[in-house]
Amino acid sequence: MTEQRVFGVTGWKNSGKTRLVTRLVAEFTRRGFKVSTVKHAHHNFDIDKKDTDSYRHREAGAVEVALVSGNRWALMHELRDEDEPGLDAILARIAPCDLVLIEGYKREGHPKIEARRTESRNSEPLAPTDPAIIAIAADHPVADTDLPVFDLDNVGAMADFIAATVQLKEPNRVG
Repeated sequence: MTEQRVFGVTGWKNSGKTRLVTRLVAEFTRRGFKVSTVKHAHHNFDIDKKDTDSYRHREAGAVEVALVSGNRWALMHELRDEDEPGLDAILARIAPCDLVLIEGYKREGHPKIEARRTESRNSEPLAPTDPAIIAIAADHPVADTDLPVFDLDNVGAMADFIAATVQLKEPNRVG
């Protein structure tokens, strides 16, 4: 089995991480790659709604509930008294794909680009203290760095950089 190609987008709240990840997914998909994502949430969330059958299954005590339809499937895992799984454990559960883009996970060691926006709540740079940050994407000029700096809207150039970094080869196109 080949090693998974992963690349992350990190930054403070309101730094443009989600917008950048979704635009990168669209760009890599347009180029013919199969892309998956992992998003770390620092808050409680639920993808299920109260009064649905799957919600009732979890409330009854099921550890995992698979919800399957003709369009998609989801596997919900209740942690109950377990610790939050690490990124490696989540990556091990992802189906094979060309690239996994990771949003968040500031403290993990995978290669990352730091998103910065003028409107971000925190403007303290992350890159100087995180050697896994290998580039910066910003909506303003960035000085005092030896890292490559991309305009936050230059998604094509960032996709090229990411592809080169993780050694992503052009997909085999049929037809």
